[in-house]
Amino acid sequence: MAKRSVCVVTGSRAEYGLLSGVMRAIQQDPDFQLQVVATGMHLSPEFGLTWRAIEGDGFAIDAKVEMLLSSDSPVGIAKSIGLGTMGCADAFDRLKPDILLLLGDRFEILAAAQAALVARIPIAHIAGGDTTEGAFDEAIRHSITKMAHLHLVTNEGAAKRVRQLGENPDHIHVVGSPGIDQIRSLKLLSRQELAQDLGFDFMAKNLLVTFHPVTLEHIPAQQQFQELLNALDQLGSGTGIIFTKPNADTDGRGIIAMIDAYVATRPHTRAYTSLGQLRYLSTMAQVDALVGNSSSGLYEAPSFGKPTVNIGDRQKGRLQASSVVNCEAVAGEIRDAIGQALQRDCSGTVNPYGDGHSVERIVSLLKQLPDPKALLKKHFHEVAL
Repeated sequence: MAKRSVCVVTGSRAEYGLLSGVMRAIQQDPDFQLQVVATGMHLSPEFGLTWRAIEGDGFAIDAKVEMLLSSDSPVGIAKSIGLGTMGCADAFDRLKPDILLLLGDRFEILAAAQAALVARIPIAHIAGGDTTEGAFDEAIRHSITKMAHLHLVTNEGAAKRVRQLGENPDHIHVVGSPGIDQIRSLKLLSRQELAQDLGFDFMAKNLLVTFHPVTLEHIPAQQQFQELLNALDQLGSGTGIIFTKPNADTDGRGIIAMIDAYVATRPHTRAYTSLGQLRYLSTMAQVDALVGNSSSGLYEAPSFGKPTVNIGDRQKGRLQASSVVNCEAVAGEIRDAIGQALQRDCSGTVNPYGDGHSVERIVSLLKQLPDPKALLKKHFHEVAL
């Protein structure tokens, strides 16, 4: 019997970190043939050529789809989506996967979903149904949900929203976040190993800062980020700060330039284009709090018992653990929120995104599908009001 080919598309370090455990399980299962398409930031020198990390993890890349323009303007992003759709169309035509596995809500993944839709390739989508009111990622996420056929959501609230979008309840499954599985399975670096690897001297208190552009707020992203930098300065040089640079989003390069200028004059800070999953999770385990607006502060940080300072509306509406402290993008509020976070005992935090067994659920569901092509013709399921 022929193996079922499962094609995974990854366009950024963030979603690859969540997907890699699923990819490994598919790769090792004798019933599957794993196909990998790398695109977006993975192929960009500016963002660290992270396709090499994929191959370093033992995955063969079956197709590289160039799509990322050297522009983070709305026009540049829209053109990148178009290039990605064309490139993925060629890749899928050659690979002819039985099913496409996508995660999340980035524009690179939207391009892949569009190409698969017209090629009549069934789509399994991880992490649909969440809400993030401060970014157009929300619209992308819901759009991919309508193009997808098998919905692997992280929580019950997300499952309810996917049902509200008219999707077949029989094809909606709560599996949790596969990122939590990585925390369970990886042997993290010790503080000494991490300090040596990063070239960073940990201090009495340390913060991990990840701030991505906000695409739907009226206050510009760079103005919000300056408020964050002002708040960090108020902490003084006794607090170590590790920055991870933002993704290739609208206005992201401006934030990258601000980070570079900031760390150039402050020896207690360091900035990294891409830490990779092992170093990122190891850093999360060693710092005292996460600060910014990254989903990792909501998805992964609770599993470490670490507090998160969540700034602004980028993650507004997403399910949150008790370890999350919300604040506006105002220097004084950010400083106060960091103070609250550092005093909060999060050791007993329950992560609402699952128990660390997401990967086995996802692989089991992919295996149970009798015929992926049978999912293609969808019926809109009305929700009683």
